[in-house]
Amino acid sequence: MKQFLFFTLFTTSTTFIIAQKVDSIYFHLYTDSLKKGTHNYINVDGKLSDGKWKPLSAKEVLFTSSYGVFEGNELILPAICTEDKVVIKAVLKYSPSIWKEVTIWIKKKPDDEILPTKQDVLKKQSGKNNKTKRL
Repeated sequence: MKQFLFFTLFTTSTTFIIAQKVDSIYFHLYTDSLKKGTHNYINVDGKLSDGKWKPLSAKEVLFTSSYGVFEGNELILPAICTEDKVVIKAVLKYSPSIWKEVTIWIKKKPDDEILPTKQDVLKKQSGKNNKTKRL
């Protein structure tokens, strides 16, 4: 009886461990271009053998790039940059045969958009409320 319980426990735990293995990795980027002079988060997810997704960090993935420096999952590009694009490679540390590579363009236009102030937003909201009351 003890041997049967041990065998059942061993089989169940082995199945659980195997189900949690990362089969493949994918880039799920939050943006279509990288910004100069900032930390650009590079999101990599692992697809598990049971079909579930797991976010991966620099603990599980080795990041390399053709330009810039990685700190964890963040690619840091200098403020003055002459490159047009960056090639990023993510390799699963415990299984180097699992890797992905992506090319991401670097944003050329400056972020000079002027956002509305709190007063502008409130003024616009109060104008909309007055219009609906008149109808």
